[in-house]
Amino acid sequence: MHLLVIGYVWPEPNSSAAGSRMMQLLHTFRDANWQITFASPAQQTEHMTKLDELDIACEHITLNDASFDHYVSSLAPDAVMFDRFMMEEQFGWRVEKFCPNALRILNTEDLHSLREARHQALKQKRSFQQADLHSDLGIREIAAIHRCDLTLMISEFEKNLLVNEFHVPESHVFHLPFMLERSTEYGVLPTFEERQHFISIGNFRHAPNWDAVLYLKQQVWPKIRKKLPTAELHIYGAYPPPKATQLHNEKEGFLVKGWAKDAQDVMKHARICLAPLRFGAGIKGKLVEAMQMGTPSITTSIGAESMYGHLPWNGVISDDIEEFAAAAAALYQDSASWHLMQKNGFSILDTLYDKAVWGPRFLTRIERQLALKDTLREKHFLGKMLRHHSLKSTQYMSQWIELKNKKEEGN
Repeated sequence: MHLLVIGYVWPEPNSSAAGSRMMQLLHTFRDANWQITFASPAQQTEHMTKLDELDIACEHITLNDASFDHYVSSLAPDAVMFDRFMMEEQFGWRVEKFCPNALRILNTEDLHSLREARHQALKQKRSFQQADLHSDLGIREIAAIHRCDLTLMISEFEKNLLVNEFHVPESHVFHLPFMLERSTEYGVLPTFEERQHFISIGNFRHAPNWDAVLYLKQQVWPKIRKKLPTAELHIYGAYPPPKATQLHNEKEGFLVKGWAKDAQDVMKHARICLAPLRFGAGIKGKLVEAMQMGTPSITTSIGAESMYGHLPWNGVISDDIEEFAAAAAALYQDSASWHLMQKNGFSILDTLYDKAVWGPRFLTRIERQLALKDTLREKHFLGKMLRHHSLKSTQYMSQWIELKNKKEEGN
């Protein structure tokens, strides 16, 4: 079987949770002996995984260019996975036209429109409302989901939102969280006494992470620092802009470290992970990584959303700034509670994220979708209707841009 992945970016597992997620998907297909081609219109980066070393073919593709039509027709993959809905918008109609028998899979990472709607509500200093999702971005994203044969949702909360609020058939959506090794695979970790300081980590290009850094600097960290005058907060993340590095202040113990070559290493030497996320979507890679490294975390309800089921969290969840800061300072000094929270994290990982459970479950679902593809497409009238209208308009817009580009090159 041959899988074509159309990537929004080249995967960087050390830079973002999205990069880690993509690599988990690729490894799952490779372990099942699928042939994989990864194609992207994005520029390659210094931190990207060397996919060719994993026997994954790499191709650069061009937006709004008919060269892709010949490419996908010649490749003739059994399945095409769009990495985020923007890639489905760009290439979905071309795949349907020139490779109609391929299963079309959408990997959302998170529900972009939910993240953006929550961001807008925060800016307006009001509560998020379900109607906020009825935005241009929401309409585009939900339409792309309906057009695909199967959409992968990392958050069960968001999967249920699609089914209950946006009428996506259960047959066309699959909840697939991170697929991880069991906690016993992480080896010997530093003890409570061997660890020191707080950590916050996240790609600076991701808006919720940058907002959390500012929130820490301006409101949260001063309250913690007042209780723990010698403690430090180490801020890590890929692509820190000058406005982030300028926040570095050694006197305040607020240290902006930038990109971490080994994110797990810096995480496992910290005593507490802070993630005061005020908006966002999906499930948070930084908090999963904290659990893997045995590092308890203090986060918000948005941060922990859809991550722990009915199990106790591996730290404290609070949206109240005073409570958040008090919990961080208290847990930092309480060895007994710290060890309990660490065990909670291992329990969450083993119960909810075991790749030995989710890998086979995912592949079984892919096999089912392949076998029932034509029947499911026929039954999903809304999807057929959206493909008919939306893809025509997308096709004509893309072809217009292509002709415009050629005309400009001719001049």
